[in-house]
Amino acid sequence: MKEKLSNEIFLKPEVRKVSARLIFFALTLSLHISSYSQINCSTPPEPPLLKSVSVQPETGKTDIIWTPSPSSDIAAYILYTYVDGAGILPDTIWDPAATSYTLTSTVTKYFSASYVMTSMRIPRCTSKFSNVQSTIFEQTSIDTCNNKMSVTWNSYSSIPIKVTGYSLLVSVNGSSFTEAATVSSDKNNFTLSNFITNAGYCFVVKANLEDGTFSTSNKSCLSTKMQKPPLWINTDQVTVNTANKISLTYSIDPLSEISHFRLERRSGPSGVFKSIALPVSVNGKVKFTDVQANIDTINYYRLSAINNCDNPLMVSDIASNIVLSLEKTGNNLNFSWNSLKKFPDHLLSGKIYINSGTGFEEKSSINQGDTTITMDYNQIMYEITDKEVCFYISASETSNPYGVTEESHSSRICTLPMEIITVPNVFTPNSGTVNAFFRPVLSFTPKNYHFVITNRQGKVMFETNDYLSVWDGIQNGTPQVQDVFLWYLKVVTPSGKSISKTGTVTIINSR
Repeated sequence: MKEKLSNEIFLKPEVRKVSARLIFFALTLSLHISSYSQINCSTPPEPPLLKSVSVQPETGKTDIIWTPSPSSDIAAYILYTYVDGAGILPDTIWDPAATSYTLTSTVTKYFSASYVMTSMRIPRCTSKFSNVQSTIFEQTSIDTCNNKMSVTWNSYSSIPIKVTGYSLLVSVNGSSFTEAATVSSDKNNFTLSNFITNAGYCFVVKANLEDGTFSTSNKSCLSTKMQKPPLWINTDQVTVNTANKISLTYSIDPLSEISHFRLERRSGPSGVFKSIALPVSVNGKVKFTDVQANIDTINYYRLSAINNCDNPLMVSDIASNIVLSLEKTGNNLNFSWNSLKKFPDHLLSGKIYINSGTGFEEKSSINQGDTTITMDYNQIMYEITDKEVCFYISASETSNPYGVTEESHSSRICTLPMEIITVPNVFTPNSGTVNAFFRPVLSFTPKNYHFVITNRQGKVMFETNDYLSVWDGIQNGTPQVQDVFLWYLKVVTPSGKSISKTGTVTIINSR
């Protein structure tokens, strides 16, 4: 009991100074009264019987009730705060007929206070201390993780009136106190489950006594306000970035009060999600780059908003990175990929991009719902200027309820160009047909090109470094007669190969 009093005194420096002076005065007065009684009281009076002490929950004041001393000539009753066998801070009730008194001290808001009384004759002849009675001090704590509130209190004395049990009184949002539970007299705690969130709760404990009376505790209150979880989490993108790492972006409900999240990943269509990060939202966005994931594997992700108890309150849709595959069949490039994610109401649109040596550019669009596309190599072969040609696809939502328009990119896939050289062996100048001109047919754009045509005597008939230039069978304005001519070709391919070829071509006049 002394420890509790000390704790309260040391809570506030200004209280500590005042209380120290009062305690010193009270101890001096107590010793004086005791000494005076011993000297002047030959037959001290009997003490009163302290029946109950009860806290007024709203004010913190304490109502004291007692049975008067059976002795005669009682002039007053003295009420003491009882600490470690000593009476301090006395209040004197100068009414011998009184049986109750309200103590204005509100220390019972902070701890259980114990009291004793004496009866007094004039001049200063006091009785021994009465029985001790202590107020009920209750405390409340909340466990939002498990949705529980705990109320604890100290036991109330069953002397002189037996305690038959305790009632727990509850007020929600300022409503009248109602009985929420009763427990037996040997209990001093109760757990309230499934409380209302974002509400104010106040509690009072009532000790029910055998004679029908009761003693109430202090009032303690707490708020069940909890962080507002997001009503939605949108996966904005799961994209393979230029560093070949998977970058993820999420948009969070702006009304959410939760800022901590758990990101989980599952590799493959089955298995268990495992936590890979605990990101924090910034300005309604969660961004994370997964440097551990294999971009050639379909990885599935989900983001959960977590409370202070590490419990998920809201989980995003499941989304995955896009893995692009390529298979060549003759002159066809066959692409296939997995769906980014499935939205019954928000279909995906996509595009295919190509880097033929000068950077990625959009090549064609992808229909909603498609996961394959075939491209004719002949459509791109003259665009290729590097040792490899690379592709990726993008996907975005055509309609998003949260206004998100970000794209997700697949992994990049590259292939060597088809470096094919075809040289005709006959052509017909002035025929007005596709065979009216002669040049090598390349499946690529060469880095270097040199083409020479001579007659059988070695005279140069045509020479060029432009792979698109053609010979029309004319030399210095003179059409050549039907004959066999020699050619020489040297090219450097986009992949860096140097190729030299020779052969013959026959002119067949159409006239």
